[in-house]
Amino acid sequence: MTETLSVEQFHEVASRIESEVGKVIVGQFDVVRHVLVSILSGGHVLLEGVPGLGKTMLIRTLGEALDLKFSRVQFTPDLMPADILGTEILVDQDGRREFRFRPGPLFANLVLADEINRATPKTQSALLEAMQEGSVTVAQQTYRLDEPFFVLATQNPIEMEGTYPLPEAQLDRFFFKVNVNMPDVKEMSEILDRTTGKDVTSAGHAASGADILQMRALVRAVPIASHVKEYIARLILATHPDDPKASPLVKKYVRYGVSPRGGQALVLGAKVMALFSGRYNAAFEDIHAIASAALRHRLLLNFDGLAEGISTDMVIAELMKEMPH
Repeated sequence: MTETLSVEQFHEVASRIESEVGKVIVGQFDVVRHVLVSILSGGHVLLEGVPGLGKTMLIRTLGEALDLKFSRVQFTPDLMPADILGTEILVDQDGRREFRFRPGPLFANLVLADEINRATPKTQSALLEAMQEGSVTVAQQTYRLDEPFFVLATQNPIEMEGTYPLPEAQLDRFFFKVNVNMPDVKEMSEILDRTTGKDVTSAGHAASGADILQMRALVRAVPIASHVKEYIARLILATHPDDPKASPLVKKYVRYGVSPRGGQALVLGAKVMALFSGRYNAAFEDIHAIASAALRHRLLLNFDGLAEGISTDMVIAELMKEMPH
């Protein structure tokens, strides 16, 4: 692959990744696409869905398709920060005793944080620096993580006993929050065929870490027109109930709106979607395709919204419907 990717090369590699993942994962096209958009934007993903929908399998399969160093951490209430960051151990070196750092499972390219809301806030916070800064600090020493570095976390929305819900500040660090839904009858039948037969399929290597970094560089270079950027800015500000352009649903049910990180996610995500479509400029349709994944975890509903069963997706849908281009 050349040093500078073309749009055609980007599209070819991205399609190859999706094709390899599709050999293992049945359906869930939007889920796979949104996870890939986040990875190519340099962001982290939170996957939410009931048990058994293949969230962990999807992330494992992506690890195979991307030919990256993969690591899995099962989050539990007794997991300590040192268990994921690493720790200093005492070793004998030529008759002298000295401390040596032993890296934890975060020292990988693709980290699966399984059931992240089962860990204590202390351990969740330890993950936060790695996600935000691309580094970890142990015993006052900072260690850089290898690029590319992505955290793909899962959580179960129905089994809340013994869990520690992620605070808003940490949720905001996730580029996308992707909901994994139940398959339809045809997809369910295909899942049963693939998982109960004698042949077990696996994904082949479709891209390397160097490819991902080149693709990310191309994403950053994609232009976005000033009126499209202005639309994103208006959209973000209109999620705040005290904004004059806020929709009726926002004014009635939203406690606090989206941060500037939501706008950054929309811009970068729209650029990736444009490249997926073979275009070298981000358009309104690209924003609409990713708006829910980029904003749903950044909107805070008030008591009335929670009590009346209003979802953040409903608020976002109304906002985009009413916001003029």
